[in-house]
Amino acid sequence: MSVAADPAETPAETPVGTAAETRRIPAAEQIADMPGAPPPEGFPGTAHPPPPESAPGTADASHPEPESAPEQAPGGTPGPVVPRPHDPAELRLTRPRGLTGLLWQDLAQVGLGPRRFRLGPARARLETAGQACMAGYNAVIAGEAERIDDLHEELRGFAYEGAGMACATLDVLTVTGGRRLRNLLSGQGMRYPHLIHLGTGWAYARLRMRPMWGIRSVHPLLRWLAFDGFGFHRGFFAADRTVGRQRTVGLLDRTRRAIFDQGVGRMLWFHECANVEDVILRIAEFPAGRRADLWSGVGLAAVYTGGAGVPELERLSAAAAEDGFRAHLVQGGAFACASRLISGIVPEHTVTAAPALCGVEVDEAGHWTDTALIALGHNAHSGDHYQTWRAGIRKTWARRNRDS
Repeated sequence: MSVAADPAETPAETPVGTAAETRRIPAAEQIADMPGAPPPEGFPGTAHPPPPESAPGTADASHPEPESAPEQAPGGTPGPVVPRPHDPAELRLTRPRGLTGLLWQDLAQVGLGPRRFRLGPARARLETAGQACMAGYNAVIAGEAERIDDLHEELRGFAYEGAGMACATLDVLTVTGGRRLRNLLSGQGMRYPHLIHLGTGWAYARLRMRPMWGIRSVHPLLRWLAFDGFGFHRGFFAADRTVGRQRTVGLLDRTRRAIFDQGVGRMLWFHECANVEDVILRIAEFPAGRRADLWSGVGLAAVYTGGAGVPELERLSAAAAEDGFRAHLVQGGAFACASRLISGIVPEHTVTAAPALCGVEVDEAGHWTDTALIALGHNAHSGDHYQTWRAGIRKTWARRNRDS
């Protein structure tokens, strides 16, 4: 069963700046309630997990290696420098034969030009992030998941998002109940829990199924991020419907729609090629009741993925404040800070974006997410709990501003 993008939703490359709004898109699938699931034993939470024991010859993830680490020749003599590939295509993965090969994904499908998104200076950064996601997916399909860590450290989070998509896809198709996904979360991908859960939403969108169907034992709270990934995918591969006509997915309750819209907001950062003025104008086109969650997604993408400078981000923050949703922009940015901190890899663009959007450094913004999570107690699992978590982050930010 192939999960390649629907040909009806894959337009030819044109110089148009935004997605066209003339094609007919098949009706979206319906999403029903998502079953609860207890966390597997020993599964790391969203607070910073302890570093895993390093295998011989591997680096401690809490102390990421430099971009180019010299190999040691016999006798301690430094060997040739082996750079981490910045281009996901440099992984040179081998497409498997047989039925598994039908699941293979073309890295070019995430190009902004073929999707008819707006183009700009951030295009290369955003396309590379998308290609890293597809490369991580292909690495799992090819049985070479360990190759993900060969990517440049800044791209690995996106690759693990793709790995989560692949594991969820294989688990559903082979009816394993989530075995591969659990193994990824508790093993190689334990430092990327947010991104992996986002990737599961991609899988269900491709399979045209409701998120988390057939997969039980994943993180009881982060599993809700599947709806965020679902919204991102729907926006990215069905932009005319999701952005142009502002359609959602049928039978979503308020919680699921809010998380879906956070994913759409993340996608808008790609759709407008990180051009802040265009992002602001695009959000303004949506109904007021949806804009809070769109701002949250934009904040997450701006801090995690990057693509805009400090003056542009300050303009974004001012626009969110004028719209009455700066706290939601901050909450999304704090999520991004926490995700980067848990991975042990905080790139320079995140370091500079956090003060511009959140008003604090990365460590403090990430700590807000931990504080709000601890306040939920040990049994947080429902959609209401997830929304309370987000609200707690916003309250922490508001309290800090009030006291400062």
